Amino acid sequence: MAYKLFAAIYVGSSEVAMKIYEINGKKSFKQIDGVSKIIELGKDTYSKGSLSAASIRQVCNILNEFRKKMHEYQIVDYRAYATSAIREAENTEFIIDTIKRNAGLTVRVLSNSEQRYMNFKGLVAKYENFHQVVSKNTAFVDVGAGSVQVSLFDKNNLSITENIPIGAVRIRDYLSIIGRQTGRLDQLLAEYVESDIVTFRNLYLNDKEIKNIIAVGEVVEPIKRLSIDFDVDEIITQKQFDAIYERIVNLSPQDLAERYGIPYERATLMLPTIFIYKSFLNNCKAEDIYVPKVDFCDGITAAFMDEGSRVVFGHDFTEDILASAYSIGKRYKCNRSHVDRTSDFALKIFDSLKKIHGLGKIERLQLQISAILHECGNFINMNNGAMNSYYIVANTEILGLSHKERMEVANIVKYNMLYLPDRKLISSELDGADYLVIAKLAAILRIANILDKSHLQKIDDISISIKDDSMIVFADTYEDISLEAGLFESRADFFEDVYGIRPVLRQRRGV
Repeated sequence: MAYKLFAAIYVGSSEVAMKIYEINGKKSFKQIDGVSKIIELGKDTYSKGSLSAASIRQVCNILNEFRKKMHEYQIVDYRAYATSAIREAENTEFIIDTIKRNAGLTVRVLSNSEQRYMNFKGLVAKYENFHQVVSKNTAFVDVGAGSVQVSLFDKNNLSITENIPIGAVRIRDYLSIIGRQTGRLDQLLAEYVESDIVTFRNLYLNDKEIKNIIAVGEVVEPIKRLSIDFDVDEIITQKQFDAIYERIVNLSPQDLAERYGIPYERATLMLPTIFIYKSFLNNCKAEDIYVPKVDFCDGITAAFMDEGSRVVFGHDFTEDILASAYSIGKRYKCNRSHVDRTSDFALKIFDSLKKIHGLGKIERLQLQISAILHECGNFINMNNGAMNSYYIVANTEILGLSHKERMEVANIVKYNMLYLPDRKLISSELDGADYLVIAKLAAILRIANILDKSHLQKIDDISISIKDDSMIVFADTYEDISLEAGLFESRADFFEDVYGIRPVLRQRRGV
């Protein structure tokens, strides 16, 4: 059996870690080595807004040691990712450039949604009981340094994913100041954490009962060390959790570090982390909390293996991304029948133009998400629906999409209805988005959307024929589509400008 070696490098908010894996070319991976260094980068960013020169040098020194170990193993393939501590720093670009020049490694900064998505992939790939656990209503709670990502599963299907800005480092550093002044840190933590989680519960849970919580994050493993008296492997019962909670509340970080062999910096994060999980247990009324042995390096490796659909983990990740988009659409009362029909038409047009547009799988997915969300802004104000849709998408995380990809979707829904100016006129507004991707996908969405302008799904299906300088859209229907046909021509000009072929609508009956 052929194996390859791969290095996963994580530049996190409280540690820099590397794990070396042996990857089966088909569907499995096994860790063979690993090293990590505790370094509180998040403390710099969250308190000062940027990383200090000393912290950057320290990161470079650590990564240089990692690179030497990679050389010992003769590793060629690696992925190195940074998360919130560098993502939210004002000097992000300087940090990445300095790492490249001094450590010889290319580090990519992940958006929050990409980071959580990788964690999720690692969980699916490595946790054998994942599908069994989420067959009941389950909350996947990823506690990071800067925020908490909550994803809700309803009978194996992802239904909601939301980011809450109450990360462990933020809470510790902010409330420790107040706690020293009042001497009531535990009560202040409870009040601080509870307000956001209660808001989440009221918005998304209603009367839904969550049976299980899957807990992941940098501090989960240290918390599990406190359960040595309870014979805990991957499940902590409510009673066991309460006992662990009492120990963390009543012991100082120094005591926790010395008694359980936990790095002191990690020990300081255990109190805010356990409060977050305690609040979720109380508000969700969950029965058990699952603590699988999965970390972010596992997620990096799973994502690497999944690139180009090279591996099947028995889970359709694309469906999770679409579920995230549909949950946003549901929140803003989008017409499901209309967006599904529009999406179906848009994808058929996209597929028929493969040799012309030169786009790939991610752009196809972006088009589908754009179709799902293209009318979400009407919920706010129908007179300015396109701009409202843009603002909603631009400011709402979509699981699995980078910031650039999300901004492209935001602009696609905007220019689905509005005139698309020349690149030079809006370059400063694109925020890293690719102008050509926006133009190509917006042109398709305009045509697909107009085919169901009445929102009555009068056209059952379409087929596409590319002939010379025309794209003929055959619409299968017995209905009167005069409205659609009349408006179709007005959308054809932009499509022709983008693709150099003119779309033509033909009604076909009795097919």
